[in-house]
Amino acid sequence: MTTSTRGAGKAPAVLVLEDGRIFRGRAYGAVGATFGEAVFSTGMTGYQETLTDPSYHRQVVVMTAPHVGNTGVNDEDMESRRIWVSGYVVRDPARVPSSWRSRRTLDDELAAQGVVGISGIDTRALTRHLRERGAMRVGIFSGDAIQDDAALLARVQEAPQMTGADLSAEVATTEPYVVPAIGEKKFTVAAVDLGIKGMTPHRMAERGIEVHVLPATATVEDVYAVDPDGVFFSNGPGDPSTADHPVSVMQGVLERGTPLFGICFGNQILGRALGFGTFKLKYGHRGINQPVQDRTTGKVEVTAHNHGFAVDAPLDKVSDTPYGRAEVSHVCLNDNVVEGLQLLDKPAFSVQYHPEAAAGPHDAAYLFDRFVSLMEGQRA
Repeated sequence: MTTSTRGAGKAPAVLVLEDGRIFRGRAYGAVGATFGEAVFSTGMTGYQETLTDPSYHRQVVVMTAPHVGNTGVNDEDMESRRIWVSGYVVRDPARVPSSWRSRRTLDDELAAQGVVGISGIDTRALTRHLRERGAMRVGIFSGDAIQDDAALLARVQEAPQMTGADLSAEVATTEPYVVPAIGEKKFTVAAVDLGIKGMTPHRMAERGIEVHVLPATATVEDVYAVDPDGVFFSNGPGDPSTADHPVSVMQGVLERGTPLFGICFGNQILGRALGFGTFKLKYGHRGINQPVQDRTTGKVEVTAHNHGFAVDAPLDKVSDTPYGRAEVSHVCLNDNVVEGLQLLDKPAFSVQYHPEAAAGPHDAAYLFDRFVSLMEGQRA
């Protein structure tokens, strides 16, 4: 990605998809050139949490909501240390933010962090195109980065694809750190950071859990050095088929029978650890309004999603794995994609979506309580 300091929405900008479709608009955020995988997010709110979610690393996010930036940017809703999207696409950016919590405009924040964006394009047409053709490589070019269309298309088609990308170590912490329990400490959890969102350890801390966040490169020995009551594997970017190291670590946890919980990328890691495959979805699930059924209770939840890959596990039967029987516990009601797994003979489960609800509904917050129950059961 190459950027200059700022465009303030005045410079011309061009969005070029790898299949040759072109949209023309105005610069938003930084001016320059950027590349990534074009994906769309259906959330009406929560753009700040989306931008700072490490799972969006190397992706250009198209917002389907037409008005973005209305509440500006504050210092409280960041999910990580920086913006991770490689590009940002909006239709009608707010001219003036309106929120008592706002500290600066979204345009200024994008520019300050070097994120190239585009505004003033038909995001509905772009979203329909991605739904029909699938997520694909894209480039955004503004200011002096604009060349003739053929040259821009060639640059997009030279960019790396998401399939086969190993990205977790690029976004994870490099040093362990501790999120203390809020109130009385009840449990210790080792959390393997594959791109963790800040709200996730906070949700555990609210339940009396001291969370030791470990780098993506952590070994089984590193995990058990903190004497954990439970082990957690986080969300993160990239292709799960490349995540051999986290899979190996998780298998070590399963062998020991320690209570285990995985979210998003962690769900795909559990799927691989159990012997299931993974595959790339056509355009993925992204937003805060995705319906999921908890098959263990029959309850339907409205949930927050950000995933472009899924686990290939049978929906209609219990599967035998090296660690006992496993079943699909949650399923997306839009397309029957696997949204959760659980072992029946060991204390381990995972979900593909985001129960920490940042941003998003709180329907799935009970999953953290389920994790606590597993640790209580193990201790008893």
